[in-house]
Amino acid sequence: MENDFNIQEYLAEGVEHIVKDAIRTSIKNPKESLFLLRFSKSAKKATKIRQEYEKDNQNIPAFLIASITSSCNLHCTGCYSRANNACSDDAPANQLTAEEWEDIFSQAKEMGISFIVLAGGEPMIRKDIITKASNFPEILFPIFTNGTMLNDDYLKLLDDNRNLVPILSIEGDEKITDSRRGKGVYRQLVDSMELMKKNNVIFGASLTFTKGNLSSLVEREFIDKLHDFGCKVVFFIEYVPVNEETKNIAPNDEERELLLDNIEDLRKEYSDMLFMSFPGDEKDSGGCLAAGRGFFHINSQGGAEPCPASPYSDINVKDTSLLEALNSKLFRSLRDGGILMDDHEGGCVLFEHKEDVERILDN
Repeated sequence: MENDFNIQEYLAEGVEHIVKDAIRTSIKNPKESLFLLRFSKSAKKATKIRQEYEKDNQNIPAFLIASITSSCNLHCTGCYSRANNACSDDAPANQLTAEEWEDIFSQAKEMGISFIVLAGGEPMIRKDIITKASNFPEILFPIFTNGTMLNDDYLKLLDDNRNLVPILSIEGDEKITDSRRGKGVYRQLVDSMELMKKNNVIFGASLTFTKGNLSSLVEREFIDKLHDFGCKVVFFIEYVPVNEETKNIAPNDEERELLLDNIEDLRKEYSDMLFMSFPGDEKDSGGCLAAGRGFFHINSQGGAEPCPASPYSDINVKDTSLLEALNSKLFRSLRDGGILMDDHEGGCVLFEHKEDVERILDN
């Protein structure tokens, strides 16, 4: 089926929308507003860089996901990183150094990448890398963290460098959060939120939704609590199955439509907050945005992967440039072969087609 979707236009408009909404939601915070106004100019410049690449038939995504460590201090139920052996309690081996990540950030800047999500494991374990990221104000670094490692040193780093935005993972109320993340984690998250509110540090929340918990996550009582803590951005992250046994809790189309309807209402009701979903409605975006269509993933050892939930790689950024990684055989085959635009069950087309992905790697 012919698709008129323009990925470059979609992402350019999306970046500008995010920045404009962020400026609006932080207008009472002069330090934050000043940074965002400067970042808005950088984002427009980055869009022009990506458009120049597009003239040569080279799509550069606006987003990069960087898993900067394989270590984590929690053992969350259903964690796809541990299930995929991307996170473990073993001593890290062959991980990229802070200097190597700094080079990746520099390449990303030159290519027009505006957003780099710092993930893990638990990214705040690698303060050396996060400090390197602070030197790139042209790039916004959402830090997806479990919120248990925030201290005075981190608060100062976050306050001084507004391109670093902590996104705290929370599952709902105390009972639900602790049941998945461990006893006492909810209380630590609340303490971290209170600290950031007291210090006027912008932060967000990451809510993983499944077939069973979405209704509680969109309850206004829960959103009100986040709002009162000072949360400015909420990511609804669709649960990705880690194996066949967990497919039954992945949201279906009915839940996705429920989320989309609620997000529309939430945006109207909470004018000083920003609400986004991932991966969102793939039908509207012309298919999955992984493998460089809209974003791609670099794991802690440098492997370029389509997505954190699809841990397959045929190229390593230790041996090649970021641009060359975007044009790896695996990425090109996924983008050109129709898999990313295919209909699928559950939340992840690459999970549904993992045998096809493995077949590409074997050929």
